[in-house]
Amino acid sequence: MLGAGVGCYLLKLAGLSVPARVLANPVIARVAELIPVALLAALVAVQVLAAPEGRALVVDARAAALGVAVLLLLARAPFLVVVFGAAASAALLRLL
Repeated sequence: MLGAGVGCYLLKLAGLSVPARVLANPVIARVAELIPVALLAALVAVQVLAAPEGRALVVDARAAALGVAVLLLLARAPFLVVVFGAAASAALLRLL
């Protein structure tokens, strides 16, 4: 546990010690902006499509709830409406 903590601290320190001239490069700045979006999308995909037991992909109520959330986001619904709409659609599908 202590080793993981030290590793995380060193990784954070490495990111903070990058010279400003490197971050001033437009390509590097754009990539740095897009990395969190890609990581979040990957986490969502794994949580939605991964089977609870094993290494299989599953399309179930979670995938439909993600679709509802995307549609609500495209309609520019407030965040709470998106969350509750996706949760309600997953609950209704599981009920059926």
